Amino acid sequence: MENRRSFIKKSAMAAAAVCLSEIGSNAAPTALEGFGKANRNSHSNLIVPKGDALPITGTFLDEISHDIPHQNWGEAEWDRDFRYMKEMGIDTVIDIRCGYKKFMTYPSPYLLKQGGYMPSVDLIDLFCRLSQKYGMTYYHGLYDCGSRNSVDQVEPNKYIIEEVWERYGSKYDSFGGWYISHELGRYLDGAIGAFQTMGKQCKDISKSAKHPKGLPTFISPWIDGKKAVSAAKAEVHRDEGVSVDDHRTKWNTIFDGIHEYVDACAFQDGHIDYDELDAFFTVNKQLCDKYGIQCWTNAESFDRDMPIKFFPIKFDKLRLKLEAAKRCSYDKAITFEFSHFMSPQSAYLQAGHLYDRYKEYFG
Repeated sequence: MENRRSFIKKSAMAAAAVCLSEIGSNAAPTALEGFGKANRNSHSNLIVPKGDALPITGTFLDEISHDIPHQNWGEAEWDRDFRYMKEMGIDTVIDIRCGYKKFMTYPSPYLLKQGGYMPSVDLIDLFCRLSQKYGMTYYHGLYDCGSRNSVDQVEPNKYIIEEVWERYGSKYDSFGGWYISHELGRYLDGAIGAFQTMGKQCKDISKSAKHPKGLPTFISPWIDGKKAVSAAKAEVHRDEGVSVDDHRTKWNTIFDGIHEYVDACAFQDGHIDYDELDAFFTVNKQLCDKYGIQCWTNAESFDRDMPIKFFPIKFDKLRLKLEAAKRCSYDKAITFEFSHFMSPQSAYLQAGHLYDRYKEYFG
């Protein structure tokens, strides 16, 4: 009986070895390696010129969100994601906001006193450490109190900016800038003054011999186009969007008021149709050049054309937007956002395929 058991065991092991040798590099990936790892080096035949677009070199890190799911990653998963980012050519990461209402990414003494919820880990410290490890620049996103009124954002961020600089900015060389996280689509009462106040404080507190004007700041507003609809609704378009001329007029006024305190502007590119890209992108570049602001694009890697919000974008849509950014001589492309919508280990299986198509296109 013992000999029979030994024979069966040996036979099973031999069969398993044969199967594994036949599968080879196409074996199913382990959870540690992420979805789609087995076919990461596969190729297909493109019928468009490769790499004729502005590559993505920056990404937001969305850890405080209200409209996409949390992935519940720990340090191991984040470390792996930074490696995937580095492999794709990303050199800049931006925490999109360090707090939203009562949730926060680090144990803020100010927010805790306001009734905020204690986080289980210090994500800002983690992001700064991983940025340092992988040679990336970290931009810190300010606190969002949840109000659409720009003026309401100023008071809490007076304390947040001081806390963050003392805890991380003066400690990590990877801490390289600030993101004023309040999103703006059109001129609103008090908006210019609010951006002036927050931008000035960020720059003043981070002045040094190396950075006599303070660390750079940037914003990522939205274009008030046909696809600027509520994420809570099924609609993906509205009848009217802002005209190119009206967009120019509004943002000329805004830039005139904030250009001393904002170094770069990354307009979100998903609120206009693909055949409108060149017209709006040209205006954005002209206005940024006029006021000495770097012209970035926030190349959204999620799809706004579907009633289900939000899934990874079709690669060709992302390609069209990045090609337009190159034609209009933009300075840099960042995305919202790699970890959910482009990462091979994202909760969305499609994200890993987008990563593959992107790398295939850019070689």
